[in-house]
Amino acid sequence: MTAAVNALFQPFQLGSLQLPSRVVMAPMTRSFSPNGVPTADVVEYYRRRAASGVGLIVTEGTTVNHPAANGYAHVPRFYGEDALAGWKKVVDVVHAAGGKIVPQLWHVGNVRRQGTEPQPEVPAYGPMEKRKGDQVVVHGMTRQDIQDVIAAFAQAARDAKAIGMDGVEIHGAHGYLIDQFFWEGSNQRTDEYGGSLANRSRFAVELVAAVRAAVGPDYPIIFRFSQWKQQDYTARLVTTPEQLGEFLAPLSAAGVDIFHCSTRRFWEPEFEGSELNLAGWTRQLTSKPTITVGSVGLDGEFLQFMVKTDKVAQPANIEGLLERLNRQEFDLVAVGRALICDPDWALKVREGRMQEILPFSREALKTLA
Repeated sequence: MTAAVNALFQPFQLGSLQLPSRVVMAPMTRSFSPNGVPTADVVEYYRRRAASGVGLIVTEGTTVNHPAANGYAHVPRFYGEDALAGWKKVVDVVHAAGGKIVPQLWHVGNVRRQGTEPQPEVPAYGPMEKRKGDQVVVHGMTRQDIQDVIAAFAQAARDAKAIGMDGVEIHGAHGYLIDQFFWEGSNQRTDEYGGSLANRSRFAVELVAAVRAAVGPDYPIIFRFSQWKQQDYTARLVTTPEQLGEFLAPLSAAGVDIFHCSTRRFWEPEFEGSELNLAGWTRQLTSKPTITVGSVGLDGEFLQFMVKTDKVAQPANIEGLLERLNRQEFDLVAVGRALICDPDWALKVREGRMQEILPFSREALKTLA
């Protein structure tokens, strides 16, 4: 193993969180949990990644206990005895394999379509009401609704701690509920949760603070955020480092320990005049550890595979990534599709067997390999 690659396999410690490597499995919706309960195949799917050298697994998005949290079929819940028992099995096998694991806690917000399980009659919830004719398709959240959702996230975090998860990740990215409050395009409220970016961030800040209060001072909280949205890939919450600092400071103060900085391509600079990516800027501005992510290990970015296609993403060298990691631009590296198609990706990288890494295609999404 070269000195550069060795950086990826150094231990990482933050308080009680001790990771055997800097490789993180990125959260990726797989939809293999009927009725929201992780199956034996899901348990084995995560075990294989931990056994092959992934230091931290961030699970696929798991819905909190709110009637409108879910937006997709067969995604796992993070509430209810049956679902939590399934996640406890995942925790136990990941720990036995030497890895660590956190659930990604998720509410989809206004992208939910009526008819979605487990309560098909419930409309979507979002920052603002939307109607189609006489029908309310998105329920504009009241202050009480906001408090109910915050309480659901806090309870999910308590449950994560109770079943032995090593922390939690709060999904504040990609145009889902928390991000819908951040984004001016979807939040034009006139109360204290709308207006300036500071006001639009209030929901997230209160949510993080509630999770912190629920789990205590030493339990790791990861917060995932993004500039881009699934509704608008060119969207930008902030356009300068100063604005980014102002956005992140309240979240950091509320209790975030690690920021997971979602970009489509990790190598792209976030702002003009610097080569730092979003994770690099976030680390510099907050002094908190960061996770970088975005097409790591592949030569094609993920949006090409969101539609039916015969394209295949081939393994790509990670020299530039390793150089940035060695410069301590960021602390951890999240790998997505490369770990879907090849559970042994980390092991092969560590052993210099790059030529053996499997390519990614949409076919890989059809099974839990």
